[in-house]
Amino acid sequence: MTSETPADTPASDRKLLFAETAQQMERWLTDNRIVEVECMIADMNGIMRGKVLPAGKLVRNVREGSLKIASSIIIVTLTGDYPDDPGVAPFQDPDVTLLPDPGSLRIAPYFKVPTAVVMADPFDRNFQPVAIYPRNLLRRVLALYADRGWRPVMAPEVEFFLTAVNADPDIPLKPPIGRNGRSETASEPYGLDAINEFEEIIDRIYEHSEKAGLDIDTMIHEAGAAQLEINFNHGDPLLLADQVVLFKRIVRSVAIENGMYATFMAKPMDDQPGSAMHLHQSVVDIETGRNLFANADGSDSALFRSHVAGLQQHLPQIAPMFAPNINSFRRMRPAHDAPINVQWGQDNRSCGLRVPISDAQNRRIENRLPGADANPYLSMAASLVAGYIGMVEGSEPRAQIEGSAYRLARTLPRTLNEALDRFSHAKAVRGLLGEEFFTAFSAIKLAELEAYQDVVTAWEREHLLLKV
Repeated sequence: MTSETPADTPASDRKLLFAETAQQMERWLTDNRIVEVECMIADMNGIMRGKVLPAGKLVRNVREGSLKIASSIIIVTLTGDYPDDPGVAPFQDPDVTLLPDPGSLRIAPYFKVPTAVVMADPFDRNFQPVAIYPRNLLRRVLALYADRGWRPVMAPEVEFFLTAVNADPDIPLKPPIGRNGRSETASEPYGLDAINEFEEIIDRIYEHSEKAGLDIDTMIHEAGAAQLEINFNHGDPLLLADQVVLFKRIVRSVAIENGMYATFMAKPMDDQPGSAMHLHQSVVDIETGRNLFANADGSDSALFRSHVAGLQQHLPQIAPMFAPNINSFRRMRPAHDAPINVQWGQDNRSCGLRVPISDAQNRRIENRLPGADANPYLSMAASLVAGYIGMVEGSEPRAQIEGSAYRLARTLPRTLNEALDRFSHAKAVRGLLGEEFFTAFSAIKLAELEAYQDVVTAWEREHLLLKV
């Protein structure tokens, strides 16, 4: 099943669909001499769940339509629990049928046994796509564009930290020891010597990414201590979201092999900048491939301006989709190029929305709001659906700014609690993504917020224990 496959397949065609999918998979698995397959689905937090099966058994189960899994795994919280909301909690927890997407088959280079990974799409007992599944949410948004003859193009930039191994969560993270036997102590943005401190790890990440067929481009050293950034080449959002979740697994695996951790937390260390997942996005005409964000003379098109206006109007309302955790909002502070509002400007990294200098064919907007901790399917869906609403409504953006956007008012939520309150009032996006998704996602995030409130932090013990 690909992003072009109709969402609703008649019951009479199911057997044929399963048979064709099994045949495609069997051919690929045989050609690549695969022994085992990780059949994966991303839950609401972007955490990969699923099953590991022998390749032959997976093909048989797909052919028979008997590849099942508990539907509750989609709504597991970060703590491994479930929401208390009776409309969401998995009391009966029926199975869903998994249909792997052959187009997502990739080598899993971090196993000794020849292993592949494949993304699967869950269907309910009536063989309807599970509406709240993040990959389906992104597919739904792409279909909105396709219905108007539009095709979004995206390119994510993902930041992460390498850290020393830390088995005790009560102890703060520290930068790892580099090749020279020392840890970084100062900011090294774009530092070539600094990035060479982790040459073996970086080479291994590139090697694994090539084996997995990931379309990555440049890696740089970011401003934080042992903070790196990888740029993906522009392409189809659904395929790139698949690649981002696999890239995270590769990086974590390589780091552990080298006696380190890798983290995609939005703000993992007190005295370091946060990690983002910037999204470059544009929209092209399906028939001609022309970039709809620029006019023939190279100027910004009306559709481009409306797309930006949609981002400005709706992103602050749906922040939990790209800033999903308590920790996410620690990053969004006026330092280290982290945005606090949705101002836009030419090549201005203080803005939440940056317009890179480009020719007409490469005209795009860079959404700098999402954190590296965000589920890429939901983050991309949020960014695209906001721009879509602006384009459909013909909205007009606020004037571009010059100078620092930090001098202007904060328009993004300060906390997850505030973000969830705004999220509950995002009527336009709710109408497009569905009530079921909004209910389930909100319930998960509220459950996580409640779990956090039960924890007394080190800051509280340090400043309140013997003073108040």
